[in-house]
Amino acid sequence: MLKRAQALFLGLLSPVIAVAMAGNVSAESATRQLNMPQGVTEVSQAAYDIHMIMMWICTVIGIAVFGFMFYVMYAHRKSRGAVAANFHENHVVELIWTIVPALILIVMAIPATTALLKVYDTENADIDIKVTGYQWKWQYEYIGEGVKYMSELRTSQDEIYGRAPKGEHYLREVTEPLVIPTGKKVRFLITGNDVIHSWWVPDFGVKRDAVPGLFTAAWAKTDVPGTYVGECTELCGIGHAFMPVVVEVKEEAEYNEWLAGKKQKLLNMPRLLAKSGPLTSLWFAVKKSMSVHVPPVTRATATVFPVSSLR
Repeated sequence: MLKRAQALFLGLLSPVIAVAMAGNVSAESATRQLNMPQGVTEVSQAAYDIHMIMMWICTVIGIAVFGFMFYVMYAHRKSRGAVAANFHENHVVELIWTIVPALILIVMAIPATTALLKVYDTENADIDIKVTGYQWKWQYEYIGEGVKYMSELRTSQDEIYGRAPKGEHYLREVTEPLVIPTGKKVRFLITGNDVIHSWWVPDFGVKRDAVPGLFTAAWAKTDVPGTYVGECTELCGIGHAFMPVVVEVKEEAEYNEWLAGKKQKLLNMPRLLAKSGPLTSLWFAVKKSMSVHVPPVTRATATVFPVSSLR
């Protein structure tokens, strides 16, 4: 009987223990892990830390409660002649099961409040970037730098409609990603142009609604260069599935070089357009008017007037 009780106890608790231990799973196996991903920013780390604290508190409570319950079931079973007590109330027990949970909640509230204060502390940012959601693309504007551009899906129509094999980064690649430097606090000022969108980058621990006429703020700071992918998580129309978010984190020197090149490219744009003639200017005007209202699955491709040198 004892062995059966132990087996039942371990069987019920094994999923809880497995989830708690999953925190050691590496980021490379994130698609298979059970636990919350750790991310690469201070915000995502704060969220992960509070998640693990709560997980361990719940694990300890679960082990204590189920352990006591199974012990009582085994030690006071009918086959051993146990007779259930008959009483109406017990003030001591009622005080214990009221005060102890209240103290646990107070203890849990301290790290939770600290984490929330960090997540919403958008002050003293090194870089401000305005993020605007359109149907169905993102616009990024570097405040004070004079740099603004659109980021839209780069996956080909042939891949979308099954006329060609799907690439490695199917529906998770864009024409121009958002670029930020390492070691800098970047504040995102997020809004929408037409309908409600939601800008989400899991590895940053950032998810904010992009509401027309309203700015919501978020921030990120990381020392880990790389490419991080997210998406729009608010149903925003027929092209909702074709609105990925791609962020490239570069070393500061590489970022400064990219920003200088971007500024120079924008300064040269009027001259290049003048040299290219009216057809190119017409192509840019048509593309701009179409890009706001037509989803990627039906938008005319840029091969109609190829001007790759201007990209």
